Amino acid sequence: MTNTALANSTGPLLSVGKGVDFWLLGSAGALLMIGLVMISSASIDIADIRNDNPFFYAMRHGSFLLLGLAAGFAVVNVPVQWWMKSGWLLLFVSLALLVLVLLPGVGRTVNGSTRWIGFGGLNLQVSELAKLFLIAYMAGYLDRRREEVMASWWGFLKPMLVMLMAAFLLLMEPDFGATVVIASAILGMIFLSGARIGQFSVLIVGCAISAVLLVVSQPYRLKRFTGYTDPWADQFGSGYQLSQALIAFGRGEWTGVGLGNSIQKLFYLPEAHTDFVFAILAEEFGLLGCVVVIALFSVLVFRALKIGVKAERANQRFAAYFAYGIALLIGGQALINMGVNTGLLPTKGLTLPLVSYGGSSLVVSCMCVGVLIRINLERCQLSDSGGSDGGKDG
Repeated sequence: MTNTALANSTGPLLSVGKGVDFWLLGSAGALLMIGLVMISSASIDIADIRNDNPFFYAMRHGSFLLLGLAAGFAVVNVPVQWWMKSGWLLLFVSLALLVLVLLPGVGRTVNGSTRWIGFGGLNLQVSELAKLFLIAYMAGYLDRRREEVMASWWGFLKPMLVMLMAAFLLLMEPDFGATVVIASAILGMIFLSGARIGQFSVLIVGCAISAVLLVVSQPYRLKRFTGYTDPWADQFGSGYQLSQALIAFGRGEWTGVGLGNSIQKLFYLPEAHTDFVFAILAEEFGLLGCVVVIALFSVLVFRALKIGVKAERANQRFAAYFAYGIALLIGGQALINMGVNTGLLPTKGLTLPLVSYGGSSLVVSCMCVGVLIRINLERCQLSDSGGSDGGKDG
């Protein structure tokens, strides 16, 4: 089955059946429900103090969840062909948003970072949309230029120029975490597309050197790094957030202190309902709860990669690379967030996909799941119409 055949599938696919990956859908749904419960628990006290309503953040998160489900359903009805043909448009929109947020009077600054554009009472974090759109563009480039990427250094380096433009704009906000996630996903896509090991090794070394230079170039990044290596050395300064998160993990032990019984959410752990909600989950549900969440993310990422493999076997390369990119995007961000919470990685301002409070992240994560469902539906539909997907469904 070719990309030409893929382009002929233009109508909505509203029917369910074997084309719907219920493992993918079930794991995503479970993470969404866990997120709703944990946001309600982690934010109840801070919402009561700040807004005189203990369920303020819970209700907002519920509204974002409904919006995310609607966006995910809408994306399921968008043909993969549209994403394939709109690559340049999506790239332009991504870069335009990243420039727009930096303009005085347009971008909204919170905690020293200018990452949001306000729309009435809502704030759009532009990096979240840029992640998905850049992945879509890169999937199209790798589909069109796969042989060039594999055969020449120039074909291999051209997508790096796009990544560098996006990275530069993200670092201007600054948003180092989003830069790392997008770069990792794009590098993973290039590797899975068949790039030569020699080329990829040189690129990895270059990215590692760049990351080190970025860390040492800004005092606050260097302070975060040194604080992460030994948070107890300055537990009331640079290591405060991490040390409080580790206390939450320690209190949780095997089975946790029970839903709603966290102490760390009582103004000890900053960002308890956003970036550090995993630490509150660990305190209230213990190691058992952490293992469940990790298992759900593992299932989701595995099924996303499997959807990509099946699409590639059916010679639907764009769909395959798009699925790979989404899998790496969700898996990479979840890995970084949980690594930050447990002290395995330096502190970064990244949400836990499908779980943390944050409207932009939640909506885009639901859209990503919708794209994966659409890719699988189209592959099965084309297979039923006479093509071969190169393997059994399952």
